[in-house]
Amino acid sequence: MRSALLFKDKSVSFIKRFAFSISYVLLPATLLCTFFYLLSITQYSTTTTTYRPSFSSPHPSLPSTSPSFSSERDKVYHDSCDYSDGEWVDDRSGPLYNVTTCGTIKESEKCISNGRPDLGYLYWRWQPKECNLPRFEPLTFLQVVENKHVAFVGDSLARNQLESLLCMLATVSTPKLVYKSPNDNKFRRWHFPSHNANLSLYWSPFLVEGVERSNEGPYYNTMYLDHVNERWARDLEWFDMIVVSFGHWFLLPSVYYEGGLVIGSLNCPDLNHTEMDFYVPLRKVLRTTLSSIIERKRSEVDVIVKTFSPAHFEGDWDKAGTCLKTEPYKKEEKEVEGMDAEIRKIEIEEVENAKAKATEFGGFR
Repeated sequence: MRSALLFKDKSVSFIKRFAFSISYVLLPATLLCTFFYLLSITQYSTTTTTYRPSFSSPHPSLPSTSPSFSSERDKVYHDSCDYSDGEWVDDRSGPLYNVTTCGTIKESEKCISNGRPDLGYLYWRWQPKECNLPRFEPLTFLQVVENKHVAFVGDSLARNQLESLLCMLATVSTPKLVYKSPNDNKFRRWHFPSHNANLSLYWSPFLVEGVERSNEGPYYNTMYLDHVNERWARDLEWFDMIVVSFGHWFLLPSVYYEGGLVIGSLNCPDLNHTEMDFYVPLRKVLRTTLSSIIERKRSEVDVIVKTFSPAHFEGDWDKAGTCLKTEPYKKEEKEVEGMDAEIRKIEIEEVENAKAKATEFGGFR
């Protein structure tokens, strides 16, 4: 990511500005979750894998919209900066949008409307140690993605990130919901006529082909580790940016297929399959996903892989937790360890492998 190679000026401008904007967009989800780990392959809180003639440094150079930001942005982008190394600081300026009135967030996910008694969680801002991180500017973001298509692919965290982003963007431009899958909200697309920009949501918690467990069907998930989910992959040619989020569904009882055969299962003792942990399937799924993007997407595309987000509500994913914390974790309070650390390690390794494959496959210099 620190390569001195450069794209053509237009390509460099887009990826640099977008990498910064999308890294800041992911932070609101972090605040709501108390803490949240984004993938850092070199030093950065968000990893942008670019399948182009070279990799650019993810240090954006956003145009200043007011004189007051000019010197700050010169400071931010003059040198390298690790956005992931920092701390939450109190910020009385508050959130960019009112969650009680934003139409893209479900009623069940609106903390204030559902009786959350404290408001302190709304007044935190992430501050990197090495540089200043300017406040997110919705209009600037829309200018960056003008004539572009951004896809959020994966689980509920991908959905949460997109919904939060839409709430912020809606403060300056009204999005139009141009597509919604019948009977559910798992696949949606919004269009911003003001900038001819599209943002899409693709529900795909496994990233690959699979069948989700249900009350009416098997108690376990079924995953086909070597077949990418065509529900989103068939639209690859239209994407300029893909944000990938997955992980928590792999903790549930599952049966794994590869090459058309069952290779094992997780927590399904009555099926008489080979018991295996979920680390190998998780690695295979991410490898299948990134390989499919590399092999199919011939034009420019940028990929952001979000690492596994540890549980943040002091309970299992489908059980009510206590939610006693009212402030973010301090650095010394929480370590990435055990299962969380292992999943993160796998994700980092697979993104590095994908970067190498992209260079070889695409004839990169």
